Formats: sequence, structure tokens, C-alpha cells
Amino acid sequence: MTNWTKTDLTAIDRDGELHVAAYRLDGTLRTSRIVWHVVVDDALYIRSVRGIEGAWYRGVQRTGAGVIDAVGVHAEVEFTHDDTRDDAIDAAYRDKYGTGPAVRAITSAQARATTLRVEPR
Repeated sequence: MTNWTKTDLTAIDRDGELHVAAYRLDGTLRTSRIVWHVVVDDALYIRSVRGIEGAWYRGVQRTGAGVIDAVGVHAEVEFTHDDTRDDAIDAAYRDKYGTGPAVRAITSAQARATTLRVEPR
């Protein structure tokens, strides 16, 4: 794996939504889903608001790889479970998206269980 360039990470972070598509076992892409994302300490993180029941999350768990699209950035990526920064990630979600019901959902224990670090391949 490689690191994000500062330019790509800034562009991704500036966008409010990220399109995520996981690879199937046969190498084809699943349908993309829109997810919220945050950057903490130069790393990109996403979560499933539906927890482990989220369809896109289940797909990511099967292969650990996929594609993301944000404004100006299309990248092949790897997804790695990472619960080491959950409090900082919660704070980043609140800073970026506010404190409404959707943010309470994405910072819930159910969603925290699905925290993924997204890194370019």
C-alpha cells in the first residue's frame, strides 16, 4: 500500500460524500454506495451507518479491496478495520457534518464497529 498524496487527501476531505464500491470475489465491482468520510492524522476513514448489516460494508469485508470516487479523485483502494482512533474519528465526523441525528448514527457503537481505514493500492 501507498500513502495518499496531500492533493488527493485534501480533495477527498473537501467533498462531503464518497462513492465506495467493493470488488467481488470474481474481480467485478459491486454497485457503489455513498458514504460519509473523515480524515484524521492524514488517514482516510469510513464507517457503515447501518453497522455490520450495511450491504456495502459486507461487500468490503469479503475482499478488502475496491474503488472510491470523490470530486477529482478516482482510486483503487484497500480497506482495513481500524478501531484505534475511534474517539478522534467521532470528533472529526462532528466537526465535518454537525451534531444532528445522522451524525449521532455514524458515531454510534454500531457504526464504530465498522471503522475502516482506506488506503490507495
